[in-house]
Amino acid sequence: MSSTDQFLSFPDNFTWGAATSSFQIEGAADLDGKGPSIWDVFCRQEGKIKDGSNGDIACDHVRLYREDVALMSKLGLDAYRFSISWPRVMPTGTGAVNAPGLDFYDRLVDELLGAGITPMPTLYHWDLPQVLAEQGGWLSRDIPYAFADYTEAVLDRLGDRIGTWTTLNEPYVIANLGYVTGEMAPGHTSQADGLTASHHLMLAHGLAGERIRSLAPDSRLAIVLNFTPTEPATDSAEDHQAAEVIHDTDNRWYIDPIHGKGYPAETAEHYGWDYSEVQDGDMELISQPIDLLGINCYFRQIIGADGAVPNGPDVIQNTMGWEVHPPSIGKLLRWIHREYNPKSMMITENGCPMPDDVRGDDGHIIDHDRIAYVRDHLHQVHSAIEDGVPMEGYLVWSLFDNFEWAWGYGPTFGIVEVDYETQERRPKMSADWYSAAINANGFSLPETPVQYRGSIGPNLMDQ
Repeated sequence: MSSTDQFLSFPDNFTWGAATSSFQIEGAADLDGKGPSIWDVFCRQEGKIKDGSNGDIACDHVRLYREDVALMSKLGLDAYRFSISWPRVMPTGTGAVNAPGLDFYDRLVDELLGAGITPMPTLYHWDLPQVLAEQGGWLSRDIPYAFADYTEAVLDRLGDRIGTWTTLNEPYVIANLGYVTGEMAPGHTSQADGLTASHHLMLAHGLAGERIRSLAPDSRLAIVLNFTPTEPATDSAEDHQAAEVIHDTDNRWYIDPIHGKGYPAETAEHYGWDYSEVQDGDMELISQPIDLLGINCYFRQIIGADGAVPNGPDVIQNTMGWEVHPPSIGKLLRWIHREYNPKSMMITENGCPMPDDVRGDDGHIIDHDRIAYVRDHLHQVHSAIEDGVPMEGYLVWSLFDNFEWAWGYGPTFGIVEVDYETQERRPKMSADWYSAAINANGFSLPETPVQYRGSIGPNLMDQ
């Protein structure tokens, strides 16, 4: 560190960790009685996955979890966010618990605790049991009640060892990409279906939250929402109006009802939603207080009257074409704090797919670009903390390269490389950097920081 470098020190109780999800890393697609999920079925539909792959083996985490936890311990992680596979626990979505499936999570939690790592389970990260999809999926009001029963079954086994329960991961992606655009499972393409699914997902959160409060009163209730900071392309009224609709859809639709504000009325009107899915008592269930808001954020979007503005040649972007713009996450955190004042907030996913095409003499990936991305986003988190935003931690996405949904195994988000032929794990340079930051509870900013493109228009988070 040179004499001009600035060291950013984080609060003593700041949580450093990493995140994954069940379908993306577990493999063991039909081991020990696990039932098929909508993603098992979606992967086998021609043209749905970019490289034609699936999650049958993925990172083989179910078999290799002990080695994986040992690696987490070596990196110094304080916490590990993972998801529980509903069809592994209840193969048909309802009824009897599949004991061997739940046994895996029992063992994983004990392994984590034995290594001094806090387990942070998410109850639903997109892998709905296929049997429930055939009964209507998130278009059926019955599914939230089945989710609550599944939640209770998991709590009965693990509730004595878990301090924070997250109900859902990114309901926006489930509803909009799964039911409106069809990019994700189950592949519907209907705006009306997306609105129905969005409310039933929120109802599922509320019903599961009720069970968590009742059965694990000493634990915390959380939900993870994804946010995409949104800016109008110009100062024109048309661009502002278009950006406002996208902002409310992408950033307000779920956080508003959770905080007792209901769904954004103008957005509901824009999409022609008549609220017919909303029944008496629903909004009260949805708005029960949460203890932790998980925030997933990767990039910002620029919106014009004709839709999203494509990145120009001067824009730094990752291998999926997402712009790299760290200041946006800082604005986002301040906006959430100002508008909603959550009790506590955590970055539950933030990371980037990069080329990973430079290797050292020892064969390990040298990913300075990923280090810069993580460092500069953490710098924004640090700045938000200094401004009074109650940020309790940062979980990098992802611990491992893994199955990246409709993109298959092409994009590599991990700080640890996975050789899918041998299942060897190889920490990248970013893993070494992150481990050192954890050990020091902070990091140094370089004398010459990475230059990122500045804002090209008013940021809706400032309004």
